[in-house]
Amino acid sequence: MSRTASQVFDVVIIGAGAAGMMCGIEAGRRGRRVLILEKARKTGQKILISGGGRCNFTNMFAAPDRFLSQNRHFCKSALRQFTQTDFIRMVEAHSIAYHEKKLGQLFCDGSASQITEMLETACEDVNVAIWCDAGADKVKKKGELFEISVGNQVITTRSVVIASGGLSIPKMGANDFAYRVAAAFDLELATPRPGLVPLTFEMKDMKRFADLAGVSADVDIRCNKTHFRENLLFTHRGLSGPAILQISSFWQLGQSIFIDFLPDLDLESHLKELRRRQPKAQIVKILSEYLASRLIPKLLGTLVSVPEMGNCSDQVIGKIAASLKQVEITPNGSEGYRKAEVTVGGVSTNELSSKTMEAKKAPGLYFIGEAVDVTGFLGGYNFQWAWSSGYVAGQYA
Repeated sequence: MSRTASQVFDVVIIGAGAAGMMCGIEAGRRGRRVLILEKARKTGQKILISGGGRCNFTNMFAAPDRFLSQNRHFCKSALRQFTQTDFIRMVEAHSIAYHEKKLGQLFCDGSASQITEMLETACEDVNVAIWCDAGADKVKKKGELFEISVGNQVITTRSVVIASGGLSIPKMGANDFAYRVAAAFDLELATPRPGLVPLTFEMKDMKRFADLAGVSADVDIRCNKTHFRENLLFTHRGLSGPAILQISSFWQLGQSIFIDFLPDLDLESHLKELRRRQPKAQIVKILSEYLASRLIPKLLGTLVSVPEMGNCSDQVIGKIAASLKQVEITPNGSEGYRKAEVTVGGVSTNELSSKTMEAKKAPGLYFIGEAVDVTGFLGGYNFQWAWSSGYVAGQYA
């Protein structure tokens, strides 16, 4: 299709990412005249860098309880209408080999580009036009139609789908376009903030855990009532790794996180038993069976010099156990959108139909994917939200 704005489209989708292309495929299958606008030079930028270039395209355990939103029920309809099984069938139909890495996370055996090529091909098969290097500047309603400004052009359409994402990874062109459109149509936002992001230390913790960059541990991590069991990684500036990325979406500035560095061990009972059986054992040597040697003294602090186990009182043993299993850290912030994998918050679910993703105040205007206040856990869940919400909007736009 030539790049002329003289024709009226049925649907214009802004953003050729995971959600936008899925929406285009479904709208195109309904015989709609569809145009996807993409400001970047190629489609699926986040798809291509995800999963270390192999794309963690969904999770076998995707379910509503793996998503964060001010309305935890909102995602149920879309996830039910298009499930992870549906997307897996799509991948298999295009002969893309994949594997489960862990915890239900599915990755391409080959390159993430296989997913973008699959989506592009499916768009082409149903005559969906994709214009790259064509960023939308403004969306406004004119009578029954919408007008979209793209540089010097004005494109007219009956429906608009905003699939332009959130604020995460600005070096790839992330911006607040979705939020500006929402504001123009008087739609409420759930305050956006970085999610799935490393957390940074305040000065006292920076000093306490100095020289631990690169050290990792399998931990149970908690913030308020939410907890995850995953790996934690110390960095030069704070904490990262899957456990931290997971909890970061639930953490708010000023809150503490609590870390159990030995989640599989009742350390207090274990040490009391060793006191009886091995009274000359040293605490550092005992703990070195479970934790990196550089980490142990940082956690023990002054307790690193406790006497042999046979000389330790119950009170001392209790303090040792707490120093490893009840570690409290209060981050002073995060690495921000620069390192965030997703944006928590976005267009409020109060403003949208969970069945169609259409704005209640602006018929014909839809929001999908990361632009919406629905954020998945780490491990393919956010891609599944993109597929599901894109599919749903494509049935109605």
